[in-house]
Amino acid sequence: MVNRYIILEICANSAQSAIEAQKGGAERVELCAAIPEGGTTPSYGEIKVAREHLHIALNVIIRPRSGDFLYNNLELEAMKHDIAVSKELGVDGVVFGMLTPDGDIDTSACKELMSLTGGMSTTFHRAFDVCREPFVALEQIIELGFDRILTSGCANSAYEGKELIAELVEKAAGRIIIMPGCGVTEDNIAELEGVTKAHEFHLSARTSIQSKMAYQRDGVSMGGTVEVKEFSNNITSALRVRNTLSNVLS
Repeated sequence: MVNRYIILEICANSAQSAIEAQKGGAERVELCAAIPEGGTTPSYGEIKVAREHLHIALNVIIRPRSGDFLYNNLELEAMKHDIAVSKELGVDGVVFGMLTPDGDIDTSACKELMSLTGGMSTTFHRAFDVCREPFVALEQIIELGFDRILTSGCANSAYEGKELIAELVEKAAGRIIIMPGCGVTEDNIAELEGVTKAHEFHLSARTSIQSKMAYQRDGVSMGGTVEVKEFSNNITSALRVRNTLSNVLS
């Protein structure tokens, strides 16, 4: 019999995506900016609007920039303030992770941030996937008191890393939630659930929406030399969320 205890967490790039995730049957949203860069902390306004329109759980990523997960003192101060703002706005959980220069979990910095989360759910994000020793890191993150680890199994996608994810689920033995994420889709979630035995999954379930601008100037990019598609936007699809749930539970 299929295990029907499945939670979908949708990585939402806007309040609109968060609302679509809710419509589709997701139980939780992780609100992020800059998803193509791995996600950064969204604006105060985006968090506030999302909270006002959601009755499902709302988590917020606490990541001041893209790139590595080695943060200086100013960046850590910013992260502390972002946690405080998230708490003030009624966010249910925060998502963060820090590493040392040697690729180990920065337990000292994590403890500082954990001390500010009082009552909120905590997820250690995909910084885990670039750590030096994943099974050592697993034990450290459990000791720190995190509720879950978001991971692609130290691979480019959760599908590629599914065997390691299965090992992590087994080693965790219920002490922490292991949540596969990155490249999870309606087409592979059933197989991922079967292989990993995970119960929570992280995905974006987005679709491209074309701009309603009648006039569209060609040849000018807001990214300068970096090509950016200004006249389309990727938004979470309620239909894709529903289909994902249906496929994993069928």
